Formats: sequence, structure tokens, C-alpha cells
Amino acid sequence: MKLQKLLLAGIAAASFAFATTVVKAETLTQALASAYATNPNIASALISVKASAEDIALRRAGKLPTISASAEYAHSWSVVGGTYSRSDSASLGISYRQTLFDNLKTDAQIEQARAFSVVATQALRNAEQNVLLSAATAYFNVIRDTKLVQLRAENVAFFQAQVRAANDRLSIGEGTRIDVSQSETRLAQGVASYRNAVTSLQVAQAGYQRWVGHAPQNLGMGYNFGSSLPTSLNQALNLAETQHPAILTALAQIRAAQSSSDAARAAFGPTLDLIGSICAINCFGGGATRGMSGSVRLTLSVPIYAGGALGAQVRQANLNQIKSELDALAIRDQIRESVISAWNGVQNANAQIESAQSAARSSQLVLDGVIEEQKVGQRTTLDVLNSRADLTSAQEILISAQSSRLIASFSLISAVGRLSASELNLPVQISSADGYIQTVEDVWAELRSVTSN
Repeated sequence: MKLQKLLLAGIAAASFAFATTVVKAETLTQALASAYATNPNIASALISVKASAEDIALRRAGKLPTISASAEYAHSWSVVGGTYSRSDSASLGISYRQTLFDNLKTDAQIEQARAFSVVATQALRNAEQNVLLSAATAYFNVIRDTKLVQLRAENVAFFQAQVRAANDRLSIGEGTRIDVSQSETRLAQGVASYRNAVTSLQVAQAGYQRWVGHAPQNLGMGYNFGSSLPTSLNQALNLAETQHPAILTALAQIRAAQSSSDAARAAFGPTLDLIGSICAINCFGGGATRGMSGSVRLTLSVPIYAGGALGAQVRQANLNQIKSELDALAIRDQIRESVISAWNGVQNANAQIESAQSAARSSQLVLDGVIEEQKVGQRTTLDVLNSRADLTSAQEILISAQSSRLIASFSLISAVGRLSASELNLPVQISSADGYIQTVEDVWAELRSVTSN
């Protein structure tokens, strides 16, 4: 009874992944589209891009004027020698301040902010790749584990039949207790293996729901990669060096470090500011005297000594620039290793599939022959059990290799930087902050609302 309940639980788990209702069927493209549209990692990375764009606006403000208005009203009174007096005054003013020249320090800071915006944009691409790769992996893991559950359920049924056959032969005096014990042992091992497969399937289904956003339904094994896969290792390496987000991030980090170094050196130079104001006196009619006043002045400042801070900033910026260049070399080597690993993973999976297919065919022929020979007394129960184990092992290797080849193919696409919604032609709206960046760079954006969408 316990075994029957276990089998029913496994069948339910497998059916959960492969529903027979066509309406609920889900292709990999649909699963990836769902993952792209609903995963919070991509949404968070998009917000980071928009936040980094605001740094550009903040740095650009250093070259633009600051204009403010002020209003003041004052009432005063006094009693001196028994004499009471009072006075009222009011003023309305506008002030203007702008940095005309700062030795190109602000320009360097703007360039640095732009570089960091590129870093955030590439981080969005990297998050997109990670989500899509995780979703594809979860998709094929569910398919693999579902097939393993089905295969091991068939294995349990086979061993159950062997136990019944061994008991039947023993009851008529043609078998031995050893045959029964061997069959029962293999049945117990098969049940344990089946339980493990059911557990793995349930974990895979949970992973699928995490990345795709809903439970799996009627998944299909095939996928048309089109021209996404590189045709050679050299092509894969060249693609990765030019378009992988990690490498592009490293290059942007170098650009930001160079700008930081330029800004630190510019701090030694002069700063020229234009300051102006105009004020209307007693413009509200509160006093006897009315008029206007204004001023315009230029201020020039040159740093002479800052306690060593300016020199330290330059040295620190130079060290960070050297570090960014070394980090870029390390990242390039890391991506190169990932590409080679993914490429060989695909080749190895192809070889495993060919070997497993041949082994499965041979093992099936051997099992059929051994069963026939057992019927005429030329083979023992143990021979049948061993042949079945060999067949099951070959079939499991084939199932795993087929799944591994597809996962390795997606890993290769990710390693070269092509795993994106646009490259895969997913039916989704592409997440981009380009329009937002252009909006916040508008010099008059502060005078009108800017939406965060």
C-alpha cells in the first residue's frame, strides 16, 4: 500500500510538469518571456540604470546657473524717551550664480557619470542573461527529472514483476529463495531511486516557479536556436570580447576611472564664478523710500594648500585607474574561460548522447535476449536484474545528456553575450532606460515633471 501511494505521488508530480491539456502547454519561448517580464532582478537592475542617469543630471548642474528668488518683510518699533516709533520695509530679490570655469573638473565628472551609467546599463544586460539562463536551466531540469521519474517508475514495476515471478517459480519448486531475495533487493533499490527522483522533480518544479513565475505545464524538450549559437570556438571568443556585458562593464569602469583621475587633477586649477543679484526695496509700499539695487561680480579662486587632500585624491584616482585596467584583464580571462568551458560542454554533451543512444539500444537487445534465455533455463534471475540495471543506467545517462546539451547551449549563448530578449526574439517589451536618460539630461527638466516609468 505504501509503495502504491508513493507511485501515485510520483505520477502526480510528473503529471504536474507534463499536463495533457493542450491549452496549458508552455514552450520554452513562452517560459523565457514570462521570466523576463516578471522577474524582479531585471526590474531592480532597470531602476539602477535610471538612478545612475540622475548622476549625469547632477554633474551637469555644475555647469549651469543656479537662480533663486527671495522675499522679505520686516516691521520694527521702539520707544525712546517716551517717544514711540515704528518702521516697515519689504524687499524682493533674484540671485544668480554660475561657475564659468573650473579647469574642466565638471566636464570630467560628467564623463565619469556617463561611464557609470554605462556600467549600470551593462549590469541590466547581465541580470537579463542570468535570469534567462536560470529560467532555461529550470525548464530543462523539470523535463529531465520528469523523465527520470517516469523511467524509475517503470523500473519499479519491472522489479515488482520479477519478485512475483521469482515467488511463483519458488512455489512450484523451479526457483530458489536466493532468486526471491535478489529480486526484492533490486526492488528496494529501485524504490529508493524512485523516491529520490520524485524529490528532485519537486525541487526542479520549485526552481521553475521561482524563475518563470508560475508552475510548469506540458513542457517540450526541443528548441530552435537559429543563428544564436556560434559555429566555432574562435567565433565564440571574438563575440564574447566585443559584446559580453561583463567585458563592456570593465571597459566602462576604466573610462570612469580615467575621468575620476582627470577631475582630481583639475582640482588644482582655478575656479571662476559669476554671481549676480537684483533687489526691489519697499516694493510692497511699506516704507517711504522705494528703489532697486543690484550687483554683478566675478570671483576667482586658486587652491594653494589643502592639507594634502588634493594630492591624495590624484594618487588615489591614479591607483583606481590602474586597478580598473587590471580588473578588466582578469574579467577578460574569466569570460574566455567561460566560453571555452561552455563550448566544450556542448561538444561533450553531444558525444555523451551518441554514446548513450548506442548503449541504450544495445542494453535493450541484451535484456530482451537474457529474458528469453531465462525462460528456457539458460539464464538466472540475477542475469535479468543486472541487464535491466544496465539498460536503466544507459537510459538515465541519455536523458541527462540531452538536458545537459540544451543547458550547455544556453550557457554558451550567455558566455558570448547573446542571451537577451531581443536576440531570442521573445514576445516582450524590452526593458530599457534610454528614453529616461535622455529626459533627465534635459537642462530644463527641473521646471517640469519627469516620470519614472
